[in-house]
Amino acid sequence: MITVHQSVGESKEHFYFERTVFLRCVANSNPPVHYTWRRGREALTQGSDAGVEIYEPFFTQGETKILKLKNLRPQDYAKYTCISSVRSVCGIGDKSAHFILNNRTAPPSIKLLLDDPLIVNPGETITLVCVASGGDPPPTLEWVRQGGEELPKKSVVNGGTLTIPGITVDDGGSYSCVASNNVGNPAKKSTTILVRGLRKGRFWITPDPYHNDDNIQIGREVKISCQVEATPPEELQFSWLKNGRPLRSSERMVITHTDIDITPGTTNLDIIDLKFTDFGTYTCVASLRNGGTPEISIDVNISSTTVPPELSVPRGRSNLIAQEGDTVDLQCLVSGKPKPIILWSRVEESGAAAAAAATVILMPDGLEQTESYDGVLRISNVTREMSGTYRCQTSQYNGFNVKPREALIQLVVQFPPTVEPVYTEIRQALGRAFSLTCRLLRAHPARLLRYEWKLGSRLLTVGQFSDQRDDTSYLVKALNREGYGEYTCDITNEAGAGRCTFLVTGKAYAPEFYYDTYSALWQNRPRVYGFKLQWTQMEPNSVDRILAYRLGIRQMGQSRWWEQEIPMEGTIQKGELLTYNLTELIKPESYLVRLTPITRYGEGDATDRIITYSAPVNPHLREFQCGFEDEAVCLFSQDKTDVFDWTRHSAATRNTKYTPNTGPSSDHAGSKQGFYMYIETSRPRLEEDKARLLSPTFNMNSKISSSVTNNPTYCFAFYYHMYGKHIGALNVFLRQKGQTVTDTSVWSLIGNQGDRWRQAKVNIHPTAAFQMVMEGVRGGGIEGDIAIDDVTIEEGECKDPPPNNLRSLAPPSSPHIWQLCVTLSLALIGRQR
Repeated sequence: MITVHQSVGESKEHFYFERTVFLRCVANSNPPVHYTWRRGREALTQGSDAGVEIYEPFFTQGETKILKLKNLRPQDYAKYTCISSVRSVCGIGDKSAHFILNNRTAPPSIKLLLDDPLIVNPGETITLVCVASGGDPPPTLEWVRQGGEELPKKSVVNGGTLTIPGITVDDGGSYSCVASNNVGNPAKKSTTILVRGLRKGRFWITPDPYHNDDNIQIGREVKISCQVEATPPEELQFSWLKNGRPLRSSERMVITHTDIDITPGTTNLDIIDLKFTDFGTYTCVASLRNGGTPEISIDVNISSTTVPPELSVPRGRSNLIAQEGDTVDLQCLVSGKPKPIILWSRVEESGAAAAAAATVILMPDGLEQTESYDGVLRISNVTREMSGTYRCQTSQYNGFNVKPREALIQLVVQFPPTVEPVYTEIRQALGRAFSLTCRLLRAHPARLLRYEWKLGSRLLTVGQFSDQRDDTSYLVKALNREGYGEYTCDITNEAGAGRCTFLVTGKAYAPEFYYDTYSALWQNRPRVYGFKLQWTQMEPNSVDRILAYRLGIRQMGQSRWWEQEIPMEGTIQKGELLTYNLTELIKPESYLVRLTPITRYGEGDATDRIITYSAPVNPHLREFQCGFEDEAVCLFSQDKTDVFDWTRHSAATRNTKYTPNTGPSSDHAGSKQGFYMYIETSRPRLEEDKARLLSPTFNMNSKISSSVTNNPTYCFAFYYHMYGKHIGALNVFLRQKGQTVTDTSVWSLIGNQGDRWRQAKVNIHPTAAFQMVMEGVRGGGIEGDIAIDDVTIEEGECKDPPPNNLRSLAPPSSPHIWQLCVTLSLALIGRQR
């Protein structure tokens, strides 16, 4: 979503020049998103335009990106797009939001076409109309209720029009029209709907306040009060009846009303000097002046039997004990005429303090007080948090307006022990000793607690907790095969039991695959590849020694598994890196590999990984190696300007008609199956014919301090075989690709060097992207074959150069200084013939 704001103090109806505008893009995502801003088709980046600034606001965590347009220019009036991307993680695609900024862009403004407040009768159909009076782009309108309440279920919204058919008292309240067009802040205007209605009619009787007596007596004053909540309050009116006949205010019967601004509305009937003839039924009638709702009548009987209330708790019900989950009834008996409403509340007594000094806490229904008309408080599914002291007291409503009568009831909720751990898995080797501990956190009652240990259904031990202990342990002295299984500890009281469960097993933990193996994938033949699988064993010493691993492998898209065991010799140490080479994998298929440890207990937890084929690429130049074992020859390529080519050979595939007394009989490692690169000098080759082999191109991205001007040093090493009486020359060049391509000779050797492989090492000092060029030159006859093998390039000076090694012919520009802050990336620019 994109929102638009002006700089503070500049928010007016339109956007003009010399205004700073902020486009705010917000996205909620996990993982965090990457944002891209576009103006039209132009991608905007920080620094790409002097009039644009892109940043994240303070106190955000990547969910917001702001595009700041400084001093609006004509080109800034355009269509803007914010693209959020998680780079296709879990297949989640990109999302975008758009906003068109022009010189008419403005925040919304609205007006309401109705009265405020709107007073209506129940059952009527009302319509609230809201229209936009400004804003570009045109704002969207919506109606909301105060406090986040939902609109009435039967209401109909059509743009800025809200229709409520058959309105009820509950539908009354404040309604707001909100307009938004993502420019500036939303516009909001509110109105109030008042639905005529009367509710909560109540009364109370007040004895003569000038005498310390709660009873009604002949010759004294008595007041009857009547209270009703009305909407709207200014339309409320009262009338009084005695025994069904209208009653008017007189010297002995004084009728008064509270001010109309005070709600709820109250009317009082004062009977001065009560006489026997005043006994009877008095009726308070409440109505609204404009009608629209039924009136409320409240009857109050005044007689010799009208007495103030008394409150008590039934015998044996002052202290109640219940168990968690039960339904419990708390009861207070109330007498008197009329019977008042009973108010229930909770108190938290401090020691032996009186209830009057107690702190009020919430009732089970979340309120401070709960009303009861029959004196009973029913609590269903009682919980331990509901334990405590409950107070019942008389209310002034529908009774006497005298000091409340009250009583206390103590509720104790018993609950089973709470223990830890509820469930845990323990892995142990055979023959080991260990203990299991079950801890008691809380219980009620907390005394006379018993514990019982079992293995499966077999009883192990029982006992009783002492006052000083809050845990119990079971010791396994020497674990045998029958000792594996599920151990349980039940701690019980009167309310039930709490259980700790321990699953004791000898299963080994799952192995953890290592994903950073250097050069994990290789190719020996065109259609197959190999993979170096490496892993560590999680907590190998927690169980018996791992005897082997079961390796399962399945080609993706197929159902058949191939399995074999990998035996393990000795004890595996924590953190030890284990290796197994997978071969004969079909290119370019992917495989699911599953590895399962095996101990004398049996199979442990398995773990899976997917092996995906990717064409082998040269590693980081920090350690480039090539033994020419794969047909891609590490992306070495032939020089198209030479006379003939180097070829890939092995002693096992060598032509039986090869020229004797020249060339190697194995690769550098002594393997007849190993490969090397080779020049064949038989006819039609002529003396001085040249064959050049080019390495991949290496790009250097140096991050060298400006105070240091030395170029990095690398060690170029290889093995050569130059045997035969007609050996020509082997030359090595450093080819640098700066503004021009230059070849610099760094190593050269001429003539027969014997029937053996020798190593050469030379320091090179490239200053730009470079290649190594291996040039073989034919000698004067056919016994002049030359071979090379195991080419490496490493950072730093050459160490331990071989005897009679020919050093570099290209002197460095300055003494060699190793730079730690050089990073190199390898560009695969080589070509193959």
